[in-house]
Amino acid sequence: MATETQTPSATVTSSPRFALRGRWLWVTVAVVILAFIGFGSKFIPSDDPRVAGVVAFDPVQFGADNFGDVQSAIEAQAVDAATLADAINVDQAAAASEYGVPSSGGPVFSVTFTGVAGAGQSGIYPVDISGLDANLLVRVQTGPAINGTELRDATDKFPFGDFTNQIDYQNAAAALNSELKAQVLDEFLPTDLEGKTVTVTGAFTLINPEAWLVTPVKFEVAS
Repeated sequence: MATETQTPSATVTSSPRFALRGRWLWVTVAVVILAFIGFGSKFIPSDDPRVAGVVAFDPVQFGADNFGDVQSAIEAQAVDAATLADAINVDQAAAASEYGVPSSGGPVFSVTFTGVAGAGQSGIYPVDISGLDANLLVRVQTGPAINGTELRDATDKFPFGDFTNQIDYQNAAAALNSELKAQVLDEFLPTDLEGKTVTVTGAFTLINPEAWLVTPVKFEVAS
């Protein structure tokens, strides 16, 4: 009978030298990656001209510098309220193309009118304007709170791309509203305008064709 001879199985063990070599390989790779990151990054000190030349947006200065131009532009392009109302009633899109300035909130129209102020609420007065449809509600805001972006958007002077970010863009609108209060409206704040004849030139965003909320740039009260 033949005797079966068994061959002992080989045991594979890792060499300490091989394991050490693997660890050094990974350390080398990490060093190379960090070196590339370092070469791609450049430290710019705070007094570098590229940093010093960036001027933060100053809304107060922006308002003071630009309100006069905005006021003049809105006055120049303002349309009589009756004419504008008829155009909007016939074809809103055509009216926007002819008289409006596009904005993210809708077309912004510049308008002028004379009428009698009704009872005000929170500084917002309805105005009864002769020649307008009775269903059209026209209101004018006089403060102390002036809301909206109409002064910024009523002309094409201030595209969003001229500002660093959305915050500066919003602050620009608020700054123009602040100048409006200081230069035009503050003198009327203590006065109850109900029953008085007012002449208004300003701008509004067409959201509801039957309700205009006008931000004025020129506001006169008959004595």
